[in-house]
Amino acid sequence: PRLKGWLMASLIVSLIVLTTCAKAHGPSSLRQAVVDRQRNMMVGQAVTRNRNPSFLRKLGCGVGASTQLLRHSMAHQLTSRRPGRGSLEWLVRATIANGDTATVSEPAVRIGHGWDIHRLEEDSEAPLTIGGVVIPFEKGIVAHSDGDVLYHSLTDAILGAIGMPDIGQLFPDTDPRWKGAASHVFLTESHRLMTERGYRIGNVDITLILQKPKVKDIKPEMAENIVNLLHTHPSRVNIKARTHEKVDSVGEVRALACHAVVLLERI
Repeated sequence: PRLKGWLMASLIVSLIVLTTCAKAHGPSSLRQAVVDRQRNMMVGQAVTRNRNPSFLRKLGCGVGASTQLLRHSMAHQLTSRRPGRGSLEWLVRATIANGDTATVSEPAVRIGHGWDIHRLEEDSEAPLTIGGVVIPFEKGIVAHSDGDVLYHSLTDAILGAIGMPDIGQLFPDTDPRWKGAASHVFLTESHRLMTERGYRIGNVDITLILQKPKVKDIKPEMAENIVNLLHTHPSRVNIKARTHEKVDSVGEVRALACHAVVLLERI
């Protein structure tokens, strides 16, 4: 009887410790998104959590289990409908060496950064367009599309925040469909993917870098275009501009660039 009681007590203690260990190390949960190929809609996809390459057992955990390093490998493939280009599959998976799997939860916020640069030339056929505003200037943009650095960098920021391929993969400059295309098409698509993933704009912060022309007077119009395309409030969009102190191609008015940072909120 004493032996049975001791064994029962040991079993109960082991179960308690293992449960505590599972809570400390074990499955946390995240819905990654996959665009349904048929409905072209974003749906939740349970995936495994990509833990640290070396995952050591905490002291006092893992009674009845051997201490070991868990190795993880992550394979990424993303599903997205390219306008007129068929679909690109995207699937997030993780394989854990000992067969253990865990799902991970979508964060409340996501942050993305985008950057773009384009050359300026006097004999360019494309006019200078920034933030959807065509600006009279002695030089035009050299680009496959309309070369809107603001829309391009903001599109990349949103795509990056939700973990999708960059604008060059979704809208390649080798595709004649996008020759001379208005860049609001790209930004609109990024907003659609963001919304279907379950996020909305928290705030947008833009930094234009160009020596000329001056854009102070047209920044409100640019901001209004962004507000309309991303269906957000004017207080959530900010545009700054600065010169490049006459340094390098941007400072010599041979190019212009733009940085965009975006914060997304879980809906």
